[in-house]
Amino acid sequence: MIMQNTNRLIDDFKRQTMDTVWKHLDAMASNYAVYSTHLKGLSPFLTDYDVYLYCNDTNVVIMCLDCCGHGDRQTYKESESLSSIILEEGCEPRISVVWKLSEAVCHIKNCLQSAQAGTEPKFPINVYGVLLTEADILNAHELYSLWDDHSVTVIDCLNRLKYRRIRVSNIENDDLACKEYVKTIMDAGLETPTHPEKASADPCEEVDDTCDFLLDDLLFEDDESPEEDAPEEDAPEEESFPCGVIEQNQSVSVKVEILRPIDNPREELDKLVGCSDIKRRMDELVSLSTYNKMMHKLFPEVKQHEVSLHSIFLGSPGTGKTTVCKIFGSLLRQAGALSKGHIVICDRGTFIGTLWGDEERSIRQVLEMAKGGVLMIDEAYLLNGKHEGDPGKLVLQLLMNILADETQRDIAIVLCGYKEPMRKLLNTNPGLQSRFPNKFEFADFTINELLEITRRRIKEYDYKFSIQAWDKYKDMLTQAYQMRDPETWGNGRFIANQLERIYIQHADRCVKQQPKDKNELLLISPEDIVPIEIPRQKVKIGF
Repeated sequence: MIMQNTNRLIDDFKRQTMDTVWKHLDAMASNYAVYSTHLKGLSPFLTDYDVYLYCNDTNVVIMCLDCCGHGDRQTYKESESLSSIILEEGCEPRISVVWKLSEAVCHIKNCLQSAQAGTEPKFPINVYGVLLTEADILNAHELYSLWDDHSVTVIDCLNRLKYRRIRVSNIENDDLACKEYVKTIMDAGLETPTHPEKASADPCEEVDDTCDFLLDDLLFEDDESPEEDAPEEDAPEEESFPCGVIEQNQSVSVKVEILRPIDNPREELDKLVGCSDIKRRMDELVSLSTYNKMMHKLFPEVKQHEVSLHSIFLGSPGTGKTTVCKIFGSLLRQAGALSKGHIVICDRGTFIGTLWGDEERSIRQVLEMAKGGVLMIDEAYLLNGKHEGDPGKLVLQLLMNILADETQRDIAIVLCGYKEPMRKLLNTNPGLQSRFPNKFEFADFTINELLEITRRRIKEYDYKFSIQAWDKYKDMLTQAYQMRDPETWGNGRFIANQLERIYIQHADRCVKQQPKDKNELLLISPEDIVPIEIPRQKVKIGF
């Protein structure tokens, strides 16, 4: 039975992929039967590479990190044997890292055999190499068998490899026979390990190392996929989101819009046109939330910073408030501040019912629906009615009473609306000022930003403007912008509506004219640019 498992350590490494290798390395660091250590270089073949050794009683795995730059495309022209020099058309000759690792495997195997000369080992010691590389090896699938014949496995296309911190065990138990293998290898010319076998006497050094690893976990947690061979009971349950309906009373149901979180919120935030100050403020809030998460994992007894996620979004329609709110929820979910990150969108009509008590029933249902995510209340200033008995005032008061409950942490509430009406709301209700400390101001887009939004929107459909069509569109948009009514101007929404009219006009023209090729079919011409309905400012009468 023991003989059947003598190659288990090596076989487990052979099965790893770019999606599973990191979790496997973490498992190796905590495996009491495996000794692992990190060395800065392996003489004479891998002196310029980080090297990790994994040993048990019968196996030694040499893992080498090749931080050559992510996306470096390489082709290994090898057939029956490994080549020490790689020659590619149009590229400078270079030494093969795979060859270097295979030579290191042979070198270590000889060292261990020499050290055992004159003794009778219970089992032969097997040595194997694993190369982790940032390069994209184009013909890797053709070479797996050849590499394995030379006792090497290669895992390529690894992102940000040089920033990875890999845990090692450095077990204090001197009874492990495999520790002697490492001493033998080091005596043969290995550099000093970066992690000494004995723990540091300075507890601060241990804390710093733990912090580094935890920061790496937070940085890379979204890059890793669950292991394919993970047991079924360990698979995460599919996340459930609430349905979009609340019951104001037995006779009235209200539909509520729910937006699911997105997978790449940071990327989507970077894509937004303008909004530079909002992006910076978002980053600051998310960074503090991430810091809290790290501190809670490291030192649960230490008091955390109080981070209020409740926010005010000030701006006109079409300035991106809903889009940013969706990104906001997903960013907070990634930072660990929210458990789900979905968005529940409401307005005055969601809460104001027809019977006494409808408001309280509605707001409690909505808050339960938004738990773990973001509750976005659009045109929130409408809740502050002019009359003292307006039911909207009750909604605001109930909202603040519920937010005073310290258990209501897993939620972010965002109040949205025009700048001036929202300022009046905050001034007339001092409680809102303290409950909603984060204020984000969404300015109207400039003419250049509106043109950039236009370019990005038409690119989604592969459309292109002809030079004449673009000039016509730009002139008409500039005129509309100069004559806009600031109170009703639609910003990005105005662009979306205008492009919709252009698409319809373009489709009608193409059906009639039958374009000859794809270029003509996707080219917007001047006749597709329909006149823009310019919203004029209202004439004020009186003195």
